[in-house]
Amino acid sequence: MGFGRRGLTLPRTLEGVLQLAPQLLASASIGQSLSSFFDAVGQFFGDLEAVHWGALLLGLLFFGLNLTLRSRAFFNSLRAAYPASVIKWRRIWGAYFAAVGFNNVVPARGGDIIKLFLARSSVPGSSYPTVAAAFFVEAVFDVCVGVLVLIFAFTQGVFPKPPDFSKLDSFDISYLAANFRFTLFLITALAIGALVAFAMLSVRARAFWTRTRQGLTILSDRPRYLREVASLQALGWLCRAAAFWFMLDAFRVGGSVTNVLLVFGVNQVAGAVPLTPGGAGVQQALLVKVATSAPTAVVAAYSVGQQLAIAAFTALVGLGAVFFIFRFRSFKEVLHAGRASRDAERAAERAGVLLDEDPPYEPPDNLGGGSRGLRARY
Repeated sequence: MGFGRRGLTLPRTLEGVLQLAPQLLASASIGQSLSSFFDAVGQFFGDLEAVHWGALLLGLLFFGLNLTLRSRAFFNSLRAAYPASVIKWRRIWGAYFAAVGFNNVVPARGGDIIKLFLARSSVPGSSYPTVAAAFFVEAVFDVCVGVLVLIFAFTQGVFPKPPDFSKLDSFDISYLAANFRFTLFLITALAIGALVAFAMLSVRARAFWTRTRQGLTILSDRPRYLREVASLQALGWLCRAAAFWFMLDAFRVGGSVTNVLLVFGVNQVAGAVPLTPGGAGVQQALLVKVATSAPTAVVAAYSVGQQLAIAAFTALVGLGAVFFIFRFRSFKEVLHAGRASRDAERAAERAGVLLDEDPPYEPPDNLGGGSRGLRARY
């Protein structure tokens, strides 16, 4: 193999290809990231007998309870925005689990689109801007807790500083940290795009902002917000802490307040780089650095095992909700129905037809009638 005037000379034999592959993986950061991740996967499956399954099941139970409490908080935000509508909590619960389950197996947070469509179709007379705004009610409490968690993590002396993220064995976060100019350009471009969208929408669609403010209604009633949203989110965070405690015990890392808060910090950083399902790779690379109470191989196995367990659990529950509550056969079908629903609403708005008085979308009795049901509705 070599570089000549005509470019890269490829090996001509299978043996040459096999010899070339490891060299390419070793020379590229993405190869190092994948190699590290799959080493951890191998460690996890090679040490399954050492997993404490009872503790793992308890961890998943508390994780599910966390999502259930958060779905109730989201339900209360929607109920405040639409006080005259009859909303079924089981549908909001199903939409919440479906979104988390999808995000844990597919990158780029496509589950948020699923939650938006399913929640919108579950609230009579609702609109997409209002339901989307209700998403961000949760962010008020989560951002406050997240900042405190990150402050704790960075003051423990084991959490890498942001400039050191470039040395982690995770391609996405290490690339962004190593290429500061590109990262700054990306953040600036996103900010400018958001400002342009804000300016265009504020001029063209005053009704859009009216609907958006409607989704934030519960924030204007502080006692109700604290009682029906913030309190449930606080309980959800406690359940999530219990979930990670039991999972740390299940994989022999050791449950403790410090370890749980460090896991929270890792999740905060991984959530900011949604290029992989559930932050896979980023979580594994960071946990190996910060969890010093157990051997590196054990921590690596824990990071993968925890993520696989949560992904499988939420995906199965979410798919079950999609099938039994919303009568769709797959996440893909929900995405298609959501796009069709949004396109229909935009077309109706351009035609001057208001859809706020329409009944919620209900697929027909036969499973998988998503697009047919949409044609019937619109």
